[in-house]
Amino acid sequence: MRPPSSSPPSPSPSLWRDTDFRRLWAGQTASQLGEHTTLVVLPLFAVLTLDAGAGPLGALRAVGQAPILLLSLLAGAWVDRWRARTVMVLTDAARAMALGAAAVAGLLGLLGLPALFVVAFTVGALSVLFDVAYQASLVRMVRRDQLVRGNSALEGSRSAAQIGGPALGGALVSLLSAPVAAAAGALFFAVSFVSLRRIRRPESVPERVAPVPERPELAAPVRGRIREGLRFVAGNAWLRAVCLASAAFQLSFAATMTVYLLFLPRELHLTGATVGLALAATGPGALLGSVLAARLPGRLGHGVVLVSAAVLGNGALLCVPALYGSSTATILALLAVNFVFGTFSQLVNVTVMSVRQAVTPDGMQGRAAATITFVGMGFTPLGSLLGGLLAQGWGLRTGLLVTAAGMMLSPVLMAASPLARLGRLLPVPREEPRPTE
Repeated sequence: MRPPSSSPPSPSPSLWRDTDFRRLWAGQTASQLGEHTTLVVLPLFAVLTLDAGAGPLGALRAVGQAPILLLSLLAGAWVDRWRARTVMVLTDAARAMALGAAAVAGLLGLLGLPALFVVAFTVGALSVLFDVAYQASLVRMVRRDQLVRGNSALEGSRSAAQIGGPALGGALVSLLSAPVAAAAGALFFAVSFVSLRRIRRPESVPERVAPVPERPELAAPVRGRIREGLRFVAGNAWLRAVCLASAAFQLSFAATMTVYLLFLPRELHLTGATVGLALAATGPGALLGSVLAARLPGRLGHGVVLVSAAVLGNGALLCVPALYGSSTATILALLAVNFVFGTFSQLVNVTVMSVRQAVTPDGMQGRAAATITFVGMGFTPLGSLLGGLLAQGWGLRTGLLVTAAGMMLSPVLMAASPLARLGRLLPVPREEPRPTE
């Protein structure tokens, strides 16, 4: 008689037969649609309804992005102390109420820029918490051998929301009105709230560990672990280069998008629906970039792919200031530019992630990713403000040309760093640092 250990493991059941997972997926999908619709609706609300100029629009985008800088490193620690489903449900309810109030105030003509700033910051902060919570919720809901399939489903719906959300938001603003589009965003968050509330699987509250009296340094373990991540990234030449290139890209890209959102409707006289369509073209490009990232680095070398893809993707946006009018040719050119940008930007993103994972020990993966995200995305509020100032002082066409040219600093930094010398094989990670005592 064979021992039980010699029998083949039973295959894991399909996640789509799991009612609670389907409810999580549906809620997360609706939430992502609401988030990416709102990212377009609020700036268009300011430009088309409140007649905001370049400076106020830059400030609005900066306020909405500020929670990434303020909360990214802390969101994980906070979510770990609560049930993930509770965090998601509360953030959905709060975002629905914030956008619903903005829609009512807009329809009554009572919504001004200061109130819109409050809405943008509130939605941004709650979205940071939700995004951390839904990833933690999946880990607590499914078996470990189901994580890959679960993440694939959730990230697939997020990619679809990135494609459809901007187009839907632009179309609603153009065909109906900005307040109605804001109400649609609130409806998406309400749908997510209802779906997530119906999850029945119990979720235990994570253990809240109290500090040991004899070890006062354990009173702030989060701070110590954050410091370890910062020191590790700063001490690794490849990761330092990734941080610098990412910071340069995010600063310039945020500035470019601020001017871009003004340039399309005011300089090219495009409708909100066309603006959303142009932005949505990056989505299919990102899907193609993901496919290319699985093949090109192993054939051409990781360094060659990183530098050349960054040059092609970022350089594509330099074509936009040369466009005039709202003709069919202009719209097709915008679609092509955004498709190329989406393709090569995603190729850079996936390749950089592979490099980061390859050179980072297992026990440092999360902190290295958080540190790089914090450093890179932390510059987006400043970039949005800079873009508004440049557009206001130099004009939309010149401002867009300058900010798009600034994006070329990222491939220059990569070309001058050890990243450019990476070949077909990735380096091995260094020894993992010891925990802070």
